Amino acid sequence: FAPVRPMGIGRLSTKGSVLLLCDMQEKFRPNIFQFTNMVSNAARLLQCTTFDLLEKGMEVHIVADAVSSRSQTDRLFALSRLRQSGAFLTTTEAVLLQHVQDAKHPNFREIQKLLVQPSPDTALLAFFSSL
Repeated sequence: FAPVRPMGIGRLSTKGSVLLLCDMQEKFRPNIFQFTNMVSNAARLLQCTTFDLLEKGMEVHIVADAVSSRSQTDRLFALSRLRQSGAFLTTTEAVLLQHVQDAKHPNFREIQKLLVQPSPDTALLAFFSSL
């Protein structure tokens, strides 16, 4: 059995944080050669990078409503595996609010405007209710 890594509390910090972003927008599908394969490779990149960082003892936070895969099944199993491996799953709204912390932050009003409209349904609620 592998030793269990002690879990942190999962608090994001602006100091020492790195944002990995791979933006594969559907509107670019017609213009990107092998678009479906690119999406699949990006999902593998996320998993491999997460596992590498966890092995180095770093906390990893996955913004679950901002990741995708070729199928919902692949996406849900990948998120489940990453969570079981020690990554924290969070949402876009939670990340934004955690970084500004409160209304005293100079960009709070701008961030608040981003949150007025709810995020689109990501079909994750049923997944998380079964965990």
